Amino acid sequence: METLEFIIHPDGRVEEKVTGIVGSTCAAVTAAIEEKLGAVTSRELTSEHFAQEARLSEVQTITTW
Repeated sequence: METLEFIIHPDGRVEEKVTGIVGSTCAAVTAAIEEKLGAVTSRELTSEHFAQEARLSEVQTITTW
């Protein structure tokens, strides 16, 4: 499940936590929100960012006689 969590600190800083998004697509998901919030001062990448989606491919073998 994809989750976006926002914490608004008393000094006005907004902390954004994203979970459930595998790979670098997280940046695309949050880009519009971050643009509205203002300048990003720091970014901490999680292990999910560096993970890769499991992709399976099917190989079909055709035997002719």
